[in-house]
Amino acid sequence: MNGARDVTFAPAVELARLYRTRRASPLEVMQALLARIDAVNPSVNAIVTLAREAALWEARRATAALKRNATLPPLFGIPVGIKDVTPTRGLRTTFGSKLFESHVPDEDALVVQRLREAGAIIIGKTNTPEFAFGPNTTNAVFGATRNPWNLARTAGGSSGGSAAALATGMCPLAEGTDLGGSLRGPASYCGVVGFRTTPGLIPRHPSVLAWDTYSVEGPMARTVADAALMLSVMAGPDDRSPLSYDVDGRELARAARSPSVKGWRIAWTADLGGLVTIDDEVRAVFEHAVHVFRAAGAHLDAACPDMSDVPEIVRLTRGLLMVARHADKLPEHRAVLQEGLVENTEAGLALSSRDVARGELLRTRQWHRVREFLGERDVWITPTAATPPFPIEQPHVLEINGRPVGKTMQRSFLTYAFSVLGLPAISIPCGFTSAGLPVGLQIVGKRRGEAAVLRAAAAFEGAQPWAGHIPPVVR
Repeated sequence: MNGARDVTFAPAVELARLYRTRRASPLEVMQALLARIDAVNPSVNAIVTLAREAALWEARRATAALKRNATLPPLFGIPVGIKDVTPTRGLRTTFGSKLFESHVPDEDALVVQRLREAGAIIIGKTNTPEFAFGPNTTNAVFGATRNPWNLARTAGGSSGGSAAALATGMCPLAEGTDLGGSLRGPASYCGVVGFRTTPGLIPRHPSVLAWDTYSVEGPMARTVADAALMLSVMAGPDDRSPLSYDVDGRELARAARSPSVKGWRIAWTADLGGLVTIDDEVRAVFEHAVHVFRAAGAHLDAACPDMSDVPEIVRLTRGLLMVARHADKLPEHRAVLQEGLVENTEAGLALSSRDVARGELLRTRQWHRVREFLGERDVWITPTAATPPFPIEQPHVLEINGRPVGKTMQRSFLTYAFSVLGLPAISIPCGFTSAGLPVGLQIVGKRRGEAAVLRAAAAFEGAQPWAGHIPPVVR
């Protein structure tokens, strides 16, 4: 390959092909990526713990295996960033918290284990807000991750470190997590791909709540095919994760290679039927995406079921997760925990059992509305985020179209709406604002409908490629 930039921005599927044909080596690629990290990471702060020596050792070992004509696993020699809430054996994992500032796990999380078994090389840990809570990736241990398209803006949260690392060519693949939008929001803000799948498709271990249907781990990448490739090795059952189920990972990878929506029925809504206030420029970019799908042969339907229960569902059901994960920390560590984390845990503690039950009843009603709606359609598209990336010094979006939004969760309902329903949803780049800030398109599928989501995402990518867009911090 010609030059470090070609290597650092090469898709994982292309690197795999180059390795198979012996036209590039894992060591060559790793050295180029480490050089990119050294040059750009001080400005962006995406990777917070770099596994330089271990990654180089693994890359040398992989390069030697190439010379022996060894059989190559799917992610052979591919560098991957791991979010700093996901345990990595022998590599510091802080959860973005002072409480774990020097924590080094003894074991890998299950997804990390699967990535390693598939041949991936862990290049480092990517930044996160404390315990992955919040739409701005900043914490008291490492500080803020900045948006590669404008360093005065946020990379989003909570997988902002992974998204920023991908956007700047520090790694071709990255792992993230998503409760209410933490894979999708940062992908939108940084101009990359983030895929939240049906709960259980990717098994979770360790997990505080084994039957948690909100929180998932998922792939992030710069292309749809790369996200599908990564997903293919992350997916599949494990007894330690009781929601997990059997799936053919190869079918998921193949779906991204079948990019067609001709004849499909695609529903679209910019604001979930008026539930969400949308930035005017985001709306305009999204509505252009509608035309792209129409030109690709799909039948577009401006429609949305009643989504009015979503705010209450989020308020009443999310509290249980906050209490399970963080209530035991409050008595001793309140003073060092992020303010928003404390406030939301206390809000969870204030809920009654009747409140939580009502939340689940509303969730059931909302599920059947959307199930029936999607039964007549192939996929459903929305903007991923209500706004472009907001200023880095803000904890969250404070205004939309010049009007204050305060602390309301309204700014996040575009992604939360599909988290509470357990539906697969991918964010892909769909354009830029007049200020050059990325805008993401969210494609939502039926339950366990990941293949259709990937096909639609790949079709859009083929019609409106984004790979040539490079953030200013790298140019």
